[in-house]
This record gives sequence, C-alpha cells and structure tokens, in this order.
Amino acid sequence: MHPNDKPAFVSLVTDALAYYRQPVSEFTLMVWMQACQNFSLEQVRKAMTAHATDPDRGQFPPKVADIVRHLGGTTTDRAQLAWGKALNAASSVGAYTDVVFDDPAIHAAIEDMGGWPKFCRSESKDLSYLQHRFCECHKAYTGRGEFQYPRALMGDRSPDALFAKRGLPPPKPALIGDPQSAKLVYESGGVGHKTMITFKHVAEAIEFSGVTQ
Repeated sequence: MHPNDKPAFVSLVTDALAYYRQPVSEFTLMVWMQACQNFSLEQVRKAMTAHATDPDRGQFPPKVADIVRHLGGTTTDRAQLAWGKALNAASSVGAYTDVVFDDPAIHAAIEDMGGWPKFCRSESKDLSYLQHRFCECHKAYTGRGEFQYPRALMGDRSPDALFAKRGLPPPKPALIGDPQSAKLVYESGGVGHKTMITFKHVAEAIEFSGVTQ
C-alpha cells in the first residue's frame, strides 16, 4: 500500500467497523495498517466487501485475520503460491535479469537462500528441499509483518558502474506479478542486501560501539 493511501485506508477501516457498531482506536488502526501494508487499497476494499457478504462470517465484525485470509489465504497457502510464482519466474526470466516481485516476503526468502542467480540455478533433485526451505522462510517473514528486504533481486549481470562508464542506463528489472504491487515493493525495499555486513577488526568494532575493555 502506498503511503498516500493511508487517509483513505483509515476511512475504509473506520467505516467498515462502524457498520458493525465497533469503536476504532489508534491502536486498532495501527494493527490494521501493519497487517494490510503489503496489499493495495483496492484489494483491502474488496476483502472487506467479501467479508461483509460472507453468509457464515459476515454477521460478525471483521478482524484483521479475517481480512488477511480473504487477501491471501493462510500463511501456508500464500507460501505455496509464492513458491510457484518464484519457480515460474526462475524458468521464464532467468538468472541474468534483475527481478522485483509483488511480494516482499519472496525477496527476503530468496535472499536468505543465497540470492536470485543461485535460486535460478537450483538443480531439479534439490527442488523438494528448496521448496520446504522457501515456504518456511516465506511464512516466517509473512508472520512478522515488518521486515527488511532488498528492493530488487539482482541478476548475474554487469554492475551498474560498468553501464554508466559506457554511457548506458542499467537494465530495468522485470516486474513479477501485479505491476503496481511490485512497484510498491521496489519503493519500500532497501538498497543492496537485507542484512548489513561490516568488515571490521574486532577491537575496532568494540571501540566504535562505545564499549571499553
């Protein structure tokens, strides 16, 4: 969800809960925002309508879990769908192209597994193990709500500096899935790897942190 959508999102949640005569607090809105931030405003609106018209659950006020279930199913369902999307992209796009998925948890999971080129070059005999590892990582990140991830999964290509040296723009990444959601993933992600790694001498690192021996 784009930051500019926040006022409309707050209005949507407030109106939906008012339909069930439920009060809305700042904490409630914060929880809703964190849970739905990876979805577009239109997706959340449709999920709210789906809940209200559900003959079994629609008579009760929507909880965050109800809407997330409408949006993406269970964490297991979402992980399995994400695995299929990633595997399809690996075979159709390949290891040499930068990619941006419409799901930040895919970025985080693949980064944990060694990066996009390594994922693309996985051998068929290892797919069962890789699927299990990917799905477990994806579920873990989805369950956290907020986490760091690279804005793009970098392909095995020449660095940007080499393109700039030759007066050429770097290649654009391929957007995988919903283009608008993928753009939001790119805008909200970090540059480079999701885990900061610093090479320092141990003593220097301790001194830098303000700890004295």
